[in-house]
Amino acid sequence: MAGSPDLWADWGEFGKFNARGMKGGEALILELNRIVYSSGIASPVTSKRGLKARLRYLDSPAGRQALKGQGVTARTLRSWTEGKSTPMRANLIRSGWLKRHLDNGGRGRRMEVYPVDQSHVPAERARATLQQRSINVRYIWGDLVDAWASQAADTVDEIWDDVISDLDSDYGAYAYVASVGIGA
Repeated sequence: MAGSPDLWADWGEFGKFNARGMKGGEALILELNRIVYSSGIASPVTSKRGLKARLRYLDSPAGRQALKGQGVTARTLRSWTEGKSTPMRANLIRSGWLKRHLDNGGRGRRMEVYPVDQSHVPAERARATLQQRSINVRYIWGDLVDAWASQAADTVDEIWDDVISDLDSDYGAYAYVASVGIGA
């Protein structure tokens, strides 16, 4: 396992006593997927309706300006609108938009860390009460997006280890989490 060798060892056999959650790196991957694939439009981008709603926005004056700023040509947009091709997550990565968005000019992004659900764990087996934590995360976004894009889960685990090390002495309690939220 990547990251600190004892980070996950402190948990023993995770889930043995019905704790519910996932490795922090997995939660980061799910959150990046949410950011990339949803944009406030209820229908998923993978559905015909969801794609058309997003393309309709992108074909507006504000949308065209945003696309121009990211290097997308009118010809490419027309191709998407006519259904000849579809935008891919690679465009977000290749353009650097996602990294710049998350890095926020070096200010980083706020991340909420939700601890594992121990509601089904017998009281004598539960860890100390874990609180939701909120931290400002900087300087990892470029590496995180690259690891996410190349599906390098071990690297994402190592990045998660870096993120939670800012939680001081109880960082090991957040090796596994219920979820994370990124203020993007």
